[in-house]
Formats: sequence, structure tokens, C-alpha cells
Amino acid sequence: MQRIKEIKGKAEQSEAMVQEICRDIKKLDFAKKHITTTITALHRLAMLVSAIDQLQTMAAKRLYKEAAGQLEAVNQLCGHFEAYRDIPKINELREKFKNIKQMLKSHVFSDFSSLGTARLKEDGNLMQQLADACLVVDALDASVREELISIVCNKELTAYRQIFEGTELARLDKVERRYAWIKRQMRTNEEIWKIFPSSWRVLYLLCIQLCKATRVQLIETLNELKEKPDVATLLQTLKSTTDFEKDLATTFGEENESAVGRGVDSEDEADDAQHDVEDEKSASAIRKKYEKQLAAKSGKNELEDTNNKVPASHPIQLSFYGIISSCFEPHMSAYVELEEKTLMESVDKLVQTESWEAEEGSQTNILSSSTQVFLIIKKSLKRCSALTRNQTLYNLFLVFQRILKAYAAKLLSRLPRGGTGIVAAATGTDGLIKTSDKDERVICYIVNTAEYCHETAGQLAENISKMIDPQFADKIDMSEVQDEFSVVITRALATLVQGLETKLEAELAAMARMAWATMESVGDQSEYVNGISAVLSSSVPAISALLSPVYYQFFLDKLAASFAPRFHANIYKCKRISETGAQQMLLDTHAVKTLLLEVPSLGGQNAASASYNKFVGREMGKAEALLKVILSPVESIADTYRTLLLEGTTADFQRLLDLKGLKKAEQQPLLDYYNRRGPSGVGSSNPLATVAPAPIVTLAPASPPAPVTPTAATMASRDAVMARAAALGRGAMAQSAAAAAAVSSTGLKRIFALAESAKEGASKKEGTFRKLFNT
Repeated sequence: MQRIKEIKGKAEQSEAMVQEICRDIKKLDFAKKHITTTITALHRLAMLVSAIDQLQTMAAKRLYKEAAGQLEAVNQLCGHFEAYRDIPKINELREKFKNIKQMLKSHVFSDFSSLGTARLKEDGNLMQQLADACLVVDALDASVREELISIVCNKELTAYRQIFEGTELARLDKVERRYAWIKRQMRTNEEIWKIFPSSWRVLYLLCIQLCKATRVQLIETLNELKEKPDVATLLQTLKSTTDFEKDLATTFGEENESAVGRGVDSEDEADDAQHDVEDEKSASAIRKKYEKQLAAKSGKNELEDTNNKVPASHPIQLSFYGIISSCFEPHMSAYVELEEKTLMESVDKLVQTESWEAEEGSQTNILSSSTQVFLIIKKSLKRCSALTRNQTLYNLFLVFQRILKAYAAKLLSRLPRGGTGIVAAATGTDGLIKTSDKDERVICYIVNTAEYCHETAGQLAENISKMIDPQFADKIDMSEVQDEFSVVITRALATLVQGLETKLEAELAAMARMAWATMESVGDQSEYVNGISAVLSSSVPAISALLSPVYYQFFLDKLAASFAPRFHANIYKCKRISETGAQQMLLDTHAVKTLLLEVPSLGGQNAASASYNKFVGREMGKAEALLKVILSPVESIADTYRTLLLEGTTADFQRLLDLKGLKKAEQQPLLDYYNRRGPSGVGSSNPLATVAPAPIVTLAPASPPAPVTPTAATMASRDAVMARAAALGRGAMAQSAAAAAAVSSTGLKRIFALAESAKEGASKKEGTFRKLFNT
């Protein structure tokens, strides 16, 4: 333990000795550091004093190139003495440096005052001296560069205002003189603009200021006009302005980016390129073309070299497109009105000269006026888009809507109309639409034309939305115009059906006039059926050859929906139908039904749609059921009518009894029996029992019978009625089978022969349409 205590004591002594030694070394280390810092500061101070003296000499001698480098060095040295601002010597040096910079600034501004003078062009050394002075400006504060650029630009602006503000040259028709002066200044002073570093973009900023000044002066000129400006002068001024803006954009490398942003389509560029190839054949034009390309390339390189030294108050990305021309927007109403007047007159002339026949050799079966309408719209759009793509283009789009709606109205007015007035009412043709074969072709052409306009209007809206300013893109919508052409299609197809109905009306009238009550035997189908087949065979193939499959099917559906119910209703127009007459009419009805089912094949369709077949079968089945009821015995006619015609009414039942030839006294018991029966109720099996002599039949109880729930017996009775009606129909068809088979030149065989001959003569059509607005 004694030994450990000794070791511990010696360790403490060693620690104290080490601390004593290190204390002296630390003092020496601090002393060395302070001495080193002092030496460095004194050395830099000596350098600063020497550099400031040298800079003062350079400034006095206007050695700008050397002074620019010296300024950078002094600025760096001054940065080391930021912490010594309280030392008088340092403050004295900083004040001296500030005075030297002020002297340099005054010398530079004084030398730049010679810009644009003859002395500058004569003295080549002065040009180099100014270029070196720009290096000094870069080394000075950024505000000095701003001030110098402002002085240079204001000098040019002052000269520009003296020439064009409030003088004869301020008129609209003299606007080209403005742009020629600016281009001349750019070209004449090209050597001067090369003095400035490319990163300053002095020429670019000068052009921006000149454009703004031009815009202000043009606004004043337009506002001072007492009347609307002459459209020709306005358009020429606007065109010159947009051409000038495009030249500036090309010079400063803005064309590609702006063109994409403005939605310029490749078709227009191709047209412009072709125009340039045709027009620019001279040596001067070719030289000018390549000068523009070189200027664009140079401007693009300048954009890439732009750095943060560019003045923040002059945004480099400011576009030249619209910088001047946008001031014309509030005054373009006269141009839009003139375009609308010209377009409307062109449409009127096109419709007046329309032949209403498809172009010879055309595969689209559309009217030539429709393609011409969209062609003049495209030309108008191209003219306007070359001038402006803002509010004026949107206003012109609204004009296009009105033009297309007017054209749709003219197509509607060309459709055949029904007879009106006293003569039509007297002749029974009031409201009936008569159509010739030519009228049917015209209606088909109108349908195809409306479809073409519907499709092309959508393409037109899509193209305009791409090229117009984004703030108007969401407002570009042609749905109202497309709805107008949809109405034209619907009305045209309805007119086509009504015209065909008018042709069939004569055959239905012939059917109603036939003496069905005195017919002695059942033979071949009646003559009116052959007439119906002849009308369909002459019209349907020609219509199908001109309409697209979609609209042809629509036409068939409308025809079936109209003719089948009219045929059914036409049966009631007959005066009286005997049993033999009903059998003959049942045969005719079956022939008409077969004819309607075969109508799609007349137009070249291999098979009709299932919905069409189902509809024809259902509607013509009602006529067949009506005739089967007429063929049924008087005792069971009420039950047969209720069974076969579920939707029949009491009034229809009474009319049916009139057709059967029953007298009023004979009809009343049947009507009473029919009215007493509920939807599924059963009563006496013989409705005539109530009027028979009392000794023969016992009358029913006086109290009204309670509703009877359908039973197996009821259903059996119903099935028996259905079977009896079917047998009557089959019997009527069997009686005429031999006569129908013997006559090969009439009936369905003749129908199909006519259809085949019409089908072979129908022209082929293709459903492709020309698209004027390709995207």
C-alpha cells in the first residue's frame, strides 16, 4: 500500500509538470497565429493600397480592359477587410475606391455618349474602347449596367418618338414606315450592337421598348378615330404588324417555341413554305431568307448564353407575338362583320347555284356546296389566324357557327313539303308530301351532306381549339351546330318515309274501294298488293344505294313503323267484308307482310335485323288477327276478338261488327256481352241467348255474376277459340294456294324479279368523306 501511494504521488507531480509545460506552448501557439494573421493582413493591405493606386491610374488613362480586371481584384481584396471598418485607414481606402468607381462610371457614360455619331464610325479604336468599357460596367454594380442600357435605349426611343409621334407618319396606313425604320436601325447599327456583350441582350431589350412605344402610339391613333377604321387599311396594318413581330421572333430565336405554343399546324406551314418557294426566286430574296436563318441561329445561341446578369426588370422570355398586334383586338369588329357578310353571301350563292346532284364520279354522294362551304370557312380561318388568335378569332368562330346553322336551314328548306291551302284541302292532299324519284335522290344527298357537315364541324372545332389562345380553347364547341345537322338528317329521313307513304296511299285507297262484300272466290293476291310491291321495288333500291347502312336501317324502321299500322287501320276503312273477302284480304295481308320482310334485301342487305323482323311480324300480325276475327262465327266473335286482339276497345269491336255486316239490332247483344266480360271472365257461351225466345233458353240470373277466377275449363275454352281462329286462317290460305301457284307472272315472284333487276342497276357507294381539316 505504501508503494501504491508513492506511485500515485509521482503521477500527480508529472501531471502538474506537463500542465506547466503546455501552458507555455499554448501561449506561443496563440502568438504565432496572431503574428501570421497580422502579417497576412498587412500584406493584403499593401496589395490593396497598390491595387487602388494602379486602378486610379488606369481610370485616369481610360484603360478600361486593364481596369476591369483590376476592379475584380480590388473587390476581392476589399472583401477581406469587411471586419476592419472601424479602422480609419481602411475607411479611407474604401472611400478612395468608391470615388474611383464613380470616376470610371462617368468616363464610361461619357464615352458612350458618342454612340450613333460619325466620330464613332471613323475611329475604330473608339469602338474597341467602348467594348472594353462594357467589361468595366460588368465589374461595377448591376445598377450601372441597368442605367447604361436604359440610356442607350432611351436615346433610340427619343429619336423614334420625334419621328412618329403626333406626325403624319403616325397614321395607320404609314405603319410600315415605323417597322422599316426599326429594321433599318437594327441593320445600320449592327456594329454598334456588337459592342455590348451578348449576355446583355441590348438589341433585344431595345426592340421590346420600341414595340411597347409603338403599341402605345397605335392605341392613341385608334382611339382618336371618329369612325370605325377602314377594314382594308386595318387588315393591311395588322398584317404588317404581325409580319414584323414574326421577323423579330425569328431574329431572336423565338419562332419555334412560339409556333408550338400557338398551335400552328403542319398543313399551314407547308402552305407557307410552298408560297415562299414560289415567291422567293430573286437573289435578294434568297439572301434575305438565309440572313433570317442565321439571325435565328444567333438568337438561339444568345438565349443559351443568358445568365443571371441580365437585368431582372427586362424579362428575357417576353414574347414578340402579340406585343403590338394585340392593341387591334378591340377594333376588329368591322373585320368580323365583313367576314360574316362575305361568308353569308358565298353560302347563298353556293346554294342558289347548287345542282342538287352528287358530283360526277364522286364516291361520297354529298352536295358540292357543302365542301365549298367548309373550304371558304377554312380560308377565312387561315386569314384570321395569320393575323390574330385571340378574341377576334373567337368572334370569327361564332360567325362560323352562324354560317353553318344557316346552311343547315337551307338544306331543310330544300326538303319537299306537304300540300297546303284550299286546293290541297279540296283534293285531299293537305299535308301529304309528294316525292318524285329525283326528290328521293335529293333527300338522300341532303342526309349524306348533313352527316358530312356534322363530322367536319367537329373537326373544325378541334382544330380551332388547338390554334386559339388557351383562354378561349374551352369555349370552342360545335355541339349546337352538330345538333342542327342531326335535325336535318332526322327531318330528311322522315320526309323520305312520308313521300313513300304518299305513293303507297293510292294503293291503300284502292284497297278500301274494293268490293270485299260481293267477292265470290279467293284468287291470286289483289292488284293493290302488286302496286305496293312496284312502289317499293322502284324506290327502295335507289335509296339504299345512296344512304349509308346506318341511315338505311333507320329509314326501314321508320317505314315499317308507319306503314304497318296504317295498313291495319286501312282495313277499318272498307265498307263491308264478307267471309270470302276476308279470306282474300288475309291472303293479301300475308303477301304484304312477306313483302315488308323482304324489303331490306331490295337494298342489298343479306338479312334484316331481328328487331325489324319482330316489329313487322307483330304489327302485321294485328291485321291478320283482325281478319281472323272477321272470319269467326257470330256466336264466338266476341271471345275471338278478346282473345286475338288483347288491346282492342269497344269502339273497335263495334267497327269490326260493321265490317262484318251486322245490323244495329244484331250488334247490341254482342256489344252487351263484350262489355259484361271482364279481362279474364267467362259468361254464357252463346251471347245471343239473351235475345232468343223464352221457351228455348233459360235466362241468366238477374244478379250480376261474380268475377270468375280462370280455371282449367276457362283456359281450355280460350285455347279452343285460338285453335278455331288459326284453323279459319289456314283454311283461307289453303283456298287460295292453288290459284297463287298457278300464276307465276304475278305475286311474290314478280316482286322478287323487280327487286333483283333494281338491285343489279343500283350504283355502288363508299362511305368515306373528304376531310378538309386534318389534324
